[in-house]
Amino acid sequence: MRSKLEAPPKISFDLDGLIALNKSFAPGGTIFSEGDIAETLMYIQTGRVAISGASKTDKEAVVAILGPGEFLGETCLGSQNIRMRTATAIAPTALQVIERKEMIRALHADLALSYRFLSYLISRNIRLEEDLVDQVSHCSERRLARVLVLLAGKGDRRKRQRFAGISQWTLASMTGTTRSRVSFFMNKFKTLGFIKYCGPLDAHGGIHINTTRLAKVLRK
Repeated sequence: MRSKLEAPPKISFDLDGLIALNKSFAPGGTIFSEGDIAETLMYIQTGRVAISGASKTDKEAVVAILGPGEFLGETCLGSQNIRMRTATAIAPTALQVIERKEMIRALHADLALSYRFLSYLISRNIRLEEDLVDQVSHCSERRLARVLVLLAGKGDRRKRQRFAGISQWTLASMTGTTRSRVSFFMNKFKTLGFIKYCGPLDAHGGIHINTTRLAKVLRK
């Protein structure tokens, strides 16, 4: 059985047969905003994108961090024609932007693409369900550890996995706790050798993660 603590397997996509527009975004660039008309979906080639939403009190919360090989804005393929979230680049990001009608045409014409896309959506849904269970069932330290392991992805577990552009505020928003608690646990993880900072923990710095060691926190 695959451990639920691991990132879901990446599903590769060959989109050469689709008409797509290549776009690039610098860190902090807004890809789309809540309330925009939803007419396209995007495939992330490189970089990272934060998906966020605002509550009734206008407090912003990061609900997901997406990376290479993932889609965003795919809800436009259904009946939703208004963006319900905001997407922001948190690292230099290159996207393939695909019109809704073009993606629907390709899914009808290419059964292999349809199968991979459906598998991807199911995998994302499973991840969302696990995130929900984690939020209501586990302590903030364990939730933070899980977020870091998932952000690191499924790279070579013998090496430290690096990612940048993730602030402590973003980690606090994703784990449902305060920035001070995140700071406390990050310092603890650093002392234990689970993580190592590479510059400041903000858009200009990064973290090296020992995923093998950090995953042990989740098995306690």
